[in-house]
Amino acid sequence: MAIDGAPGAGLTTEQLAEEVTHLATPDLLKTPFGDFEFFDGVPKAESVPSIYDALDLLRGIDAFLTAVPGASLVAMRRGLRSAGVDAPDKIGFTDPRANSGSMFLTPNTETTYGTTFLDLKAWGPTVIEAPPQSLCVVDDFWFRYVADMGIAGPDKGAGGKYLFLPPGYDGERPGGYFTYESPTYANWVVLRALGGVPAMKQTRIYPLAEADAPRENTFINIAAVLQNTVHANDFSFFEEVAQLVAEEPVTALDPERAGTLAAIGIAHGGPFEPDEHRRALLDEAARTGAAMSRALVFAPRDPGAYFWEGSSWKNAFVGGSYEFLRNGARNLDARTQFHYFATVITPAMAHAQVGAGSAYAYTAEDADGQVLDGSATYSLRIPADPPAKNFWAVDLYDTQTRSLLQSTAYPALASLSGTVQAEDDGSYVLWFSPTAPEGKESNWIPTIPGKSWFPMVRLYGPLEPWFDKTWTLPELVKES
Repeated sequence: MAIDGAPGAGLTTEQLAEEVTHLATPDLLKTPFGDFEFFDGVPKAESVPSIYDALDLLRGIDAFLTAVPGASLVAMRRGLRSAGVDAPDKIGFTDPRANSGSMFLTPNTETTYGTTFLDLKAWGPTVIEAPPQSLCVVDDFWFRYVADMGIAGPDKGAGGKYLFLPPGYDGERPGGYFTYESPTYANWVVLRALGGVPAMKQTRIYPLAEADAPRENTFINIAAVLQNTVHANDFSFFEEVAQLVAEEPVTALDPERAGTLAAIGIAHGGPFEPDEHRRALLDEAARTGAAMSRALVFAPRDPGAYFWEGSSWKNAFVGGSYEFLRNGARNLDARTQFHYFATVITPAMAHAQVGAGSAYAYTAEDADGQVLDGSATYSLRIPADPPAKNFWAVDLYDTQTRSLLQSTAYPALASLSGTVQAEDDGSYVLWFSPTAPEGKESNWIPTIPGKSWFPMVRLYGPLEPWFDKTWTLPELVKES
């Protein structure tokens, strides 16, 4: 039997009128995009184009901030192709190590890299034979984690055969492989072999169809080949993203981000051909998005981006999640922060373990909170007993390109080199200036007058004092 409830008292006429004020749009609305005019909530004809311009600008900014990961890998592939790494069986490597000649997002100068791109559309199922004692990662074309190989992977550093399947694959899955299915056809492969170049050259990449007689691989030393692997900050950014969307299946991207891109004209199965008016709006959106990304990198407002209270030293992986998740939600600012100035997504980087992997800290300001100036002289004290099982290093980067500062081929200092001099108390005082302070040449990295720069401190095999924060980095001190 249904029981009807007694009606409530409802709102008074005055209360209802007050509620309407919360629902209504005034006839003249002043916004950051200009004044919009309405007649009783209906936009006037002369305001409609401005409103849609504002919407396109907002969509474009959002698209920039959310699509940075994909654009970054489109630019990476383009740069590698220009260096001759234009097929999966061609592997680029840096001998002896990465240098400042080309533009790569924050590489280190301490280890030898190897890299290529898989093409699962052209090759189908593809095998990678990872070398022993290596640290190798595969990320999809939207820069999402697919697999670790080597020490952090299931072969545990013994070396192993990995099979990568294209999206939607429903064919044979033979045994004897560590098997992964990627959401995208293109996949970025990053190789680091602890045995250096000879060990790197033990890598093999070939189609599964050739498993009985694998092809030979070509290894190309890209260390001295000038290339740009960094995405654009103007309208051409969206052309990079459009290329990715056109190549990959609809299922490669979640509907929400795909919808954001479609709203500005980037959709699967159709050309990206904005008219001149929308092109100008998207150029402004890209430049604005880049400005916001730089704030997220160099001056994040999330307290979790800082290692120690009151310190300027920042964490590249805010929250320690390789998926940038926090309390079940995507940390959008953290994702943009990382991808705007760094590369490689793997749990091993995002959440280092005691004695394994590596830890990173960076800053772009001195002890007074001022932006670092390449014309000035700064010092940084690395306290005694740096908590690194293997070694520590400091690399300098260009704030514009987020690539190695081109003040010298290797703008870095590392304890591994054996040339950095310690103080009597076991600490290390490092110097940064256009010319070396007298007697400090062994502990000096040159900077460039008229340019800013930022350092990144790396601890390889971070130890407990790093994690419990009993060892901390002091601020950079401006000496002159």
